[in-house]
Amino acid sequence: MGRRAQLALFTENLSKDPQSEEDPAEFLFHVRGVGGVGKSTLLRQWQEAARRADAVTAVVDENDVHGVQQALVELARQLAEQAGPCKEFDKAVEQFRREQAAQGEPMPVDGEASVSSRVVTQAALGAASLLPGAGVITAMANPDAAAQGLDRLRSASQARARRRGSGGDEAGVSRAFVAELERLCRRHRWVVLFFDTWEQTARYLDGWLLRLLEEEFGAVPANVMVVLAGRDELAEREWAPLRAQVADVPLEVFTEAETRSLLTARGVTDPAVVEAVLRLSMGLPLLVELLALARPHTVEEVDAGGDLADVAVERFVQWITNPGQREAVRACALPLQLNEDVFAAAARPGAEGLWEWLCGQPFVGGRGGFKHYHAVVRASLVRQQRTHSPQGWASAQLRLADTHAAWRAAVEERLGEAKRWKDPAWRQHRLEETYHRLCAHPTTQLTPALEQVVHAAGQDTAVLRQWAETLEQAAQDTADTALLAWSTRLRDALADDEPVLACLAGLLAHSRLGTTARSWAHTYRGKRLYLCDRDEEALIEFDRALAHDARNARAWARRGETHRWLGHHEQAVTDLTAALELDPTYAWALASRGQAHQQAGHHEKAIADLTAALELDPTLTWALAERGETHKQAGHHEKAIADLTTALELDPTYAWALASRGQAHRQAGRHEQAIADLTAALELDPTRAWVLALRGETHRQAGRCDQAVTDFTAALELDPTYAWALASRGQAHRQAGRHEQAIADLTTALELDPTLTWALVSRGQAHRQAGRYEKAREDLELAAEADPEDLSSTFEKLMLDTVEGRLEACAEQWSRLLASPVNPTTEAANRFLGLLRVLLLEPESGVAEATEEFLLANPDHEDITDALAYLAELAAVGDGVADRARQCRRLIMERAAD
Repeated sequence: MGRRAQLALFTENLSKDPQSEEDPAEFLFHVRGVGGVGKSTLLRQWQEAARRADAVTAVVDENDVHGVQQALVELARQLAEQAGPCKEFDKAVEQFRREQAAQGEPMPVDGEASVSSRVVTQAALGAASLLPGAGVITAMANPDAAAQGLDRLRSASQARARRRGSGGDEAGVSRAFVAELERLCRRHRWVVLFFDTWEQTARYLDGWLLRLLEEEFGAVPANVMVVLAGRDELAEREWAPLRAQVADVPLEVFTEAETRSLLTARGVTDPAVVEAVLRLSMGLPLLVELLALARPHTVEEVDAGGDLADVAVERFVQWITNPGQREAVRACALPLQLNEDVFAAAARPGAEGLWEWLCGQPFVGGRGGFKHYHAVVRASLVRQQRTHSPQGWASAQLRLADTHAAWRAAVEERLGEAKRWKDPAWRQHRLEETYHRLCAHPTTQLTPALEQVVHAAGQDTAVLRQWAETLEQAAQDTADTALLAWSTRLRDALADDEPVLACLAGLLAHSRLGTTARSWAHTYRGKRLYLCDRDEEALIEFDRALAHDARNARAWARRGETHRWLGHHEQAVTDLTAALELDPTYAWALASRGQAHQQAGHHEKAIADLTAALELDPTLTWALAERGETHKQAGHHEKAIADLTTALELDPTYAWALASRGQAHRQAGRHEQAIADLTAALELDPTRAWVLALRGETHRQAGRCDQAVTDFTAALELDPTYAWALASRGQAHRQAGRHEQAIADLTTALELDPTLTWALVSRGQAHRQAGRYEKAREDLELAAEADPEDLSSTFEKLMLDTVEGRLEACAEQWSRLLASPVNPTTEAANRFLGLLRVLLLEPESGVAEATEEFLLANPDHEDITDALAYLAELAAVGDGVADRARQCRRLIMERAAD
């Protein structure tokens, strides 16, 4: 199929109705052919045709892609230029980057509670809801653990899951990208995404694109079209399910007629010269174009021996009559990419005004601020310069390396050392400096370059790939055997399921890294193992890192962070303190130590560290939110809300801070504000089961049991193993009087997690309220056996004895329990204990006065609901207790009605 026919094929497809079933449009094109056959040119023509057909388009190639996120950001940037900002996608990317930053310096505010604290937290939270006032049992049992909150418990497992790598994290970005496509498709006839040089970018995007087309990230609109262009056929096994939907466009070399037509258009008409071009170019469009642009006059000017591409490129350069232009073409082949600054540095004085001319050459492509040579042309020019003038080659490479070093130094003036690897401009200059020094002196520069790869591996997989690909490019451009061997080794490691670990293992095993670099390699391996939930192995790597360099503050801090996760709070504080002794300005380590103090229950120390960290680095939004969380755990709800609000002003997309503020509002009794915050957090991230459960818990405490059940059910659809949500749904059913459903949920929850003592107590309570006293006693005995210090089981056993008519026998136990020294977190809880004392032990006291005292404490809906349930049971006891309980219940219901 000729070029015109291929353009017509695509244009005709654009004219079809995307929704038509009778004559459906193709949605996936695969353009394939050898290098230089004109794939990129055809894509440019198709892109222009698409825009004429009211399509928004975007194109990426190997210069844009070292990972899924980079590709999506570039696609979205181009789409936004044509159709306005992609706000929701930008939010998702920011969230993704924040989580990636958390992997770099872990974000403790996403609830990384220690394993050892989880059971305590669950038990305390559950017990807290068994009595009116919510704070009585909490205060008796473990106020610090209970204050930690359900959000910390559930976000711990979610943070842990996110740590495993970029795949899961990028799913959120991909879903946001699909949502933007859907938005654009409502306003435009087509959205066309072009992926050039697929033979290179497929290694990062092939699996992602298949998942996209299989609608794993959401339904892809019918008017989204995807065009791939590469040298090779699509992988048969992976693409087999979609093979019938792929429109294959094999791109062949020019026919003789097409070659003659192009030569005529360029003014090359001499029959002998035309025959020579036909013979030399073999119809390869790029070479035909280069030879045609030179406008040769004799056969001798065309014919020469040697490699086809080398001959064509050399002939083209020789035919440039302007010496400045000729030298600029050669010199600018050395950089990996070009802008005006790099052009000026490469071309040297005398090339002023040639930038636009160079950009207009057929072998120069690229979008945005950077251009690059076609790979075939660049490889030929590089090979010629290296072999024809080794000294000139080395000098030019060093000159470019020094230029990038100077630009890098300028960037460093505004960056602290710890932030350099996070800065894209700094990384790019460092990368190109490394490439040019390798090209000049591959033997002496190999080890320094590999040490840079160690640091690249410490960032993320996309940065590591970029460094590995640059080493591979240097290996190809220098033909150095050692570099070629390392490029192969790194390429194989990058294909591993854990590319960072594999690359660092190879670097440690096979290269001559210095002790400092080896320490960093072990530190980065430890970090990655930590992110993969392999904590014990991570600790071993950190030990090795410190054995190589005991002054590696990051290794101390990382080891401390790992100990913190494992619940080894004292060891965490010791390691983080060691890191701070080496680097007192290490704000993250200071904040992390604050978190370790917080988890150990040392709130004052935690707040002091977090405050000092924020003084060092006010941009640590997570530390501000963590300080708010600490205030919340300490019962300082207003301070907690103030910090969390400030964190949200800095980052309105901070879903965890919204959920935590919702928790603080809930604990302060402001249920409507709690619901508003939790709902806003769910709008930012609807997949957080723990936030749904928190909102359900808030509804339950506000007396809206049906809404609570709805939220708990939604949380369980996201996470069917979520025992806490299941047990809490059982609590909501119990409060609503649905005892059978309550018992079913609590039983299933206990099967999932037998350590939920509070669920045993709650099931005993449900059995008792349903009149099944023997089953109630069984559950309460088991709960007391599991946790002899659990006052909730004692309370419920006494209630059981009382409703069974044994008040006199257990009066002394009631007296001891109600006289227990407690520090309740709510006044309503304290008042209810007093009310029980009047009803059960002080018959001469005034019931009305005691009831009024309880109501003056402003109990919330949950307190009143549970109080009424207890009073209903006591009303059946007999003697004077029943009359007093009925009187009290009537007074509360009258007030509730008012």
